[in-house]
Amino acid sequence: MPRDNLCPVLIGTSGYSYTEWVDSGFYPQGTRTPGMLALYADVFPIVELNYTWYQMVRAEAINRMIAKAPKSFLFAAKLTRTLTHERDRDWKKELKLYREGVQPLKQQLAAILIQLPPNFNRTIQNRYYLAHLLDGLHGFPLAVEFRHVSWARDSVYAELEERRVTMVTVDAPSMPALFPCLDVLTNPDLFFVRFHGRNIQGWQSGNMQKKFDYSYAKEELDEWNIQHLQSLRTRAKQGVVFFNNHVRAQAPDNAKLLQSILAEE
Repeated sequence: MPRDNLCPVLIGTSGYSYTEWVDSGFYPQGTRTPGMLALYADVFPIVELNYTWYQMVRAEAINRMIAKAPKSFLFAAKLTRTLTHERDRDWKKELKLYREGVQPLKQQLAAILIQLPPNFNRTIQNRYYLAHLLDGLHGFPLAVEFRHVSWARDSVYAELEERRVTMVTVDAPSMPALFPCLDVLTNPDLFFVRFHGRNIQGWQSGNMQKKFDYSYAKEELDEWNIQHLQSLRTRAKQGVVFFNNHVRAQAPDNAKLLQSILAEE
């Protein structure tokens, strides 16, 4: 496929501040958490922020983080779990806090990632809630990751396309209730890919370490590139790819491997 038909792709990992990545050799021995982002940015042009899911994002923390990376470096930020997984709080207040907290990142923001849980199926109530989230985050670039198969339908894709919201393409184990791997493009400005690994026993165990303990072989990434990535790259202006198989620094290893595969094209 001619290279000039393929849009640029930024490749990174889901999170960067893992102490086990020091033991695995990605970061030099003695590296402490505050020094990790600058070292990470020497290797990758983008990162997906995990901590914004675990705690409410705050502008002062974002400003400190931005100062550690080059101006050209980009971020994707997960929406906080109180708006996706623990929907029992005052979500309007939580959404306002999130918008305020993430605002300083806007110039370097590839997308806000709305990662929905496996039990968030396509009910009328959940459809309305997601619509409210998308409305409340209007003005930011948005990407939605579905985990439940009930969202895999044309009417969902059409609604996202109308809103210019990116539907995340996922690589994960093939399980009956899990959202499938689809290269449906709903936003011509951006496609968004997440590699979770294919450890089906780990996913069934419920153990987070086991769930993301997987390393992609070069043959698997070659095949994925041919079957999905090349097609996405002919239809969008830009793409971002994140590896979430963080155990034992498999994510940065696989991210660098995919970088080398695309560089050879």
